[in-house]
Amino acid sequence: MTVLPVTLAAAAAAAVLNIWLGIRIGALRTALQVSVGDGGHESLQRRMRAQLNYVENTAFVLVLIAGIELTGKGGEWLAFVAAAYMIGRVLHGFGMDGGNWGWGRMVGTLTTMLVQLGLAIVAALVAAGVM
Repeated sequence: MTVLPVTLAAAAAAAVLNIWLGIRIGALRTALQVSVGDGGHESLQRRMRAQLNYVENTAFVLVLIAGIELTGKGGEWLAFVAAAYMIGRVLHGFGMDGGNWGWGRMVGTLTTMLVQLGLAIVAALVAAGVM
């Protein structure tokens, strides 16, 4: 049996982060008394988009991490990349609220793009036999 410790740790962190993003939406729904939809509240729209954007990107990152780890080309660096991605997504979540954390959206977005691009390049090089 092949054990993928980086993938498993990243997937566990991803699940917890997804729950956290959902809880933030639920708390705001309660405060705004909106049970379905966004009720026209920009703050709720922002939190909903933060979670959806997270879900849209995280599947690609986890698949790339798993593929690289399965080839044996991962190593310690892969865990650091996964951690950087998760930190970036937390910053993005806070950044979507705006205010003092507004910079977090930009940092989180840039981190997400760089991690995906880097993992995609590594995966392509591994698939081509270059690595």
